[in-house]
Amino acid sequence: MSEDPKELAGAAAEYAASVLSVPTIDIALVLGSGWSSGADELGETIGELELGDVPGFSKPVVSGHGGRLLAIRTQTGKVAAVFTGRTHYYEGRGTDPVVHGVRTAAAWGADTMVLTNGCGGLNPAWTPGTPVLISDHINLTGDSPLHGATFVDLTEAYSKRLRDLARTVDPDLPEGVYVQFRGPHYETPAEVRMAGIIGGDLVGMSTTLETIAAREAGLEVLGISLVTNAAAGMGAADLDHSEVLEAGKAAGPRLAALLAGIVNTL
Repeated sequence: MSEDPKELAGAAAEYAASVLSVPTIDIALVLGSGWSSGADELGETIGELELGDVPGFSKPVVSGHGGRLLAIRTQTGKVAAVFTGRTHYYEGRGTDPVVHGVRTAAAWGADTMVLTNGCGGLNPAWTPGTPVLISDHINLTGDSPLHGATFVDLTEAYSKRLRDLARTVDPDLPEGVYVQFRGPHYETPAEVRMAGIIGGDLVGMSTTLETIAAREAGLEVLGISLVTNAAAGMGAADLDHSEVLEAGKAAGPRLAALLAGIVNTL
């Protein structure tokens, strides 16, 4: 992105607000691998755009990710913007495109950000299809979306209040620390062991940079991972992206109900 990223986010928010006739939003959700089917249960869709048509966005390049921006009125009357796709850091475009959705949501008026992903799990009790609340993260990309001397407190990057609310919908939700690797290759077994040693429970290729940008923008963040597979070395099978998609499809009804329940408590 050649222009100022926050100005571009403002232009994107203005475009979406105008085309969808939705002047402001309350909540935004980014739906990662396995989560896109959950959009259908959130409420009444009041507008829809192709993400690639919105300033600063590109069409998703990953199979299993949608490419739409939806405006949804929830059962409680709030307006949610749902991004069914994201730009990943491993695409090599830099951090600003990765967090453009978050910045657009903030410019559009959101105060709450729900970030979801599909990931590998280190806990053998978390079988494929298990949703896990993110309590904290470790960013191993070696990068940040912040520009210049911008110091953002990440003591509570993921809101405890929102995690507690999520457990009113599903009291059995576990929580863990998410570790973002750069990708696009999957982690080696040794890297997964390292992630566990430094405090990780989940490994993946998204979310942490978006969370940092969200906290900079003053958004309260709820992060939820879907364990789509045992992380490398934690199971007998090799890793395969089709396995990620299949786990997401199988977990679809539970994820849809969970997202709908959470959004309607916010």
